[in-house]
Amino acid sequence: MTITQLGYLGLGVGDVAKWEEFASDILGVVISERSDDGSLYLRMDEYHHRFILHPDGADDVAYVGWQTPTKAAFDEVHLNLKNAGVTFRAGTSEELDSRKVMDMISFEDPDGLQTEVFHGALVQPDAAFQPRRPIKGFVTGNMGLGHIVLNVNDLEKGTAFYRDVLGLKISDFVEINRPDRQLKMSFFHCNPRHHSLALASRAAGTQGPRISHFMVEVQSLDDVGATYYLCQEKNVPIATSLGRHTNDHMVSFYMLCPSGFRVEYGCEGRLVDDATWTIQHYTTGSLWGHKPVPASQSSVPAPSSR
Repeated sequence: MTITQLGYLGLGVGDVAKWEEFASDILGVVISERSDDGSLYLRMDEYHHRFILHPDGADDVAYVGWQTPTKAAFDEVHLNLKNAGVTFRAGTSEELDSRKVMDMISFEDPDGLQTEVFHGALVQPDAAFQPRRPIKGFVTGNMGLGHIVLNVNDLEKGTAFYRDVLGLKISDFVEINRPDRQLKMSFFHCNPRHHSLALASRAAGTQGPRISHFMVEVQSLDDVGATYYLCQEKNVPIATSLGRHTNDHMVSFYMLCPSGFRVEYGCEGRLVDDATWTIQHYTTGSLWGHKPVPASQSSVPAPSSR
């Protein structure tokens, strides 16, 4: 497999100060650098960063960075794009400096999202990562930063592109058909993490952010539970309650970030073994939980006086 992990996400945000507080105090990641243009780099392991926050007011994903392990694998992606007739360009020196990588190419996916493939990410093993608050840490390493779910206009076209051109492997599919909810999704992996990418069909005629959510995985169920209640104490809106997903088995909940889209915080994600994996199809999203939380119930009531 030429692409082996989701390396970084670029997010356009409207309020960097609120994001800094959210990232540090709620997610538990660390600010690794502030650039002259106001961009903020977020660190969650030995990599220099896994997120770059750009103060452009978009409140959406700006670009997605996929990592290849070697120059040979990077060149193979280059060739696959060329053979598929996808227009791409080499990263500029400014972009390489911004992303902290040795080489990259940039192109658009079928929905027009800026997509980058790179190799040679900057790592800092001499500066051991310490979470910003007391959690055990994140599940990253060779499985990348977590996963991202994108809203797309043409699910079939997007699925074919990421599978046949970029070489990600299908994990499974979800199709929900209820009076209150219709949804089709494709899930992709490029390492043992159940999925690094999922595409969700956008309802016809609807608009909104490209990003549905991103997920970060922590090492402990206690950290998920503690963060769930921390969000309530700090008045961070909770979108869904704790639950376990059907396909990736993640125990998680969803909160709203300062940009208004969801962030999934979870643990115990399922791993894929390509030697034995069988693609499956699900008609429900969760085994239990993940129920919508009304805004009026997303904070902890103040204790009564005695």
